Amino acid sequence: MPELDRVIHEPARLLIVTMLASVVEADFLYLLQATELTKGNLSTHLAKLEEAGYVEIEKAFRGKIPLTLARLTREGSAAFQSYRKEMAELLKVRRHRGRAALNRSPVTVR
Repeated sequence: MPELDRVIHEPARLLIVTMLASVVEADFLYLLQATELTKGNLSTHLAKLEEAGYVEIEKAFRGKIPLTLARLTREGSAAFQSYRKEMAELLKVRRHRGRAALNRSPVTVR
């Protein structure tokens, strides 16, 4: 059975990584609105992803306004692709086991 990446598997981090996988980069406010996480939760999850090497955080200013950008690293992109493959394999195994259980079931399905 495949071993899922526990860093990405956590629901909030999976959502963040999925969103970042489809864009070049995203600013903190966009991620905040899109994920509906609190500022503290989003910051904590981004820090965990950055610590794992999956996300790169850039802090800058747009004029005098602070701007925090997040982007998926190559390692993060590879980890996400691997996670997707592992999850697909896991789902195939479950589907196969589910069909086998139905074939042995004493219940008649119409």
